[in-house]
Amino acid sequence: MIRKIIAVCLVSAAVVSCKKETAVSDIKPVNDSIAKKETPEDQYKPIDTACSSENKTEDYITALQWYRTKIDKEIAGNSPEQNNKVYEDYVKIRDKYTECFNDSQTEILDKYIDYHTGPDTYNLPDNIKKMAAEFSKVGLEFREMGEGLTEIHSLPGYYESVFKNKVTPDYAAYISQMAKDNKENYAVNGGLLITWEELGGRLIEWENFINKYSQSPLIKKAKDNYHNYLLDYLLGMDSDRIYDSEEGKIYDDKREAYNALIKKYPNSNTAKKTKELIAAFDAHIPVDQIGEKINLRR
Repeated sequence: MIRKIIAVCLVSAAVVSCKKETAVSDIKPVNDSIAKKETPEDQYKPIDTACSSENKTEDYITALQWYRTKIDKEIAGNSPEQNNKVYEDYVKIRDKYTECFNDSQTEILDKYIDYHTGPDTYNLPDNIKKMAAEFSKVGLEFREMGEGLTEIHSLPGYYESVFKNKVTPDYAAYISQMAKDNKENYAVNGGLLITWEELGGRLIEWENFINKYSQSPLIKKAKDNYHNYLLDYLLGMDSDRIYDSEEGKIYDDKREAYNALIKKYPNSNTAKKTKELIAAFDAHIPVDQIGEKINLRR
């Protein structure tokens, strides 16, 4: 089950731990075979994606700006299939730089909650305002994750804005759904932050993707997203259970949400598994055996 605070970033653009190693990106400066005078942009080399205490915030910002300029030029002349690969490489690069930001700005991130003065209002010191403005230029933001935790993340719709109409339909659908999923935080400390109905909706969206793009290179990531959501939906979370442990029955509000999904999407796999769950509880099968009973293994 999903047990992490971050949902926004479910599932698919996995953050690789920063290590003292060279960058693994396939995106490299293009060498023109025709001799020409190099511009300052040509001479610039972005900092390594391996985290280093010697790198400053402005170094990462400059590198991210350079990559964005390079990506925009590259995708303009590429085929959609080529841009699929560009997208995957670009996500890896940005994830690594973002991880370095989170590692290097722990003091600011630990105090960020103190600047929160109300719903979506903050009284930020000038240095934090300046940093937030710089982040915004490269599609990053400070994001409160709940329970006093703040992290630096890519804006939910960032990749969609970069690659819209530039990739194949399956990649476009995947990027769009990830943007929707990451628009709001998913869970905190084992408790769902979206409604049960919204969780069911995410399941249907990913199920539709899997059915429509079964041969997509993204199918494994899509199935991972679907399976993780399904586990939470059917088995609940540590702080958001689906059943009354004393009476051994599904809570009324959860059952109502389940029945609404079954009625709306009767032929879906999600509806099938949900009906199996309800039947298992109604048959008083021990809770610890239900997951096995309805076959939620991969």
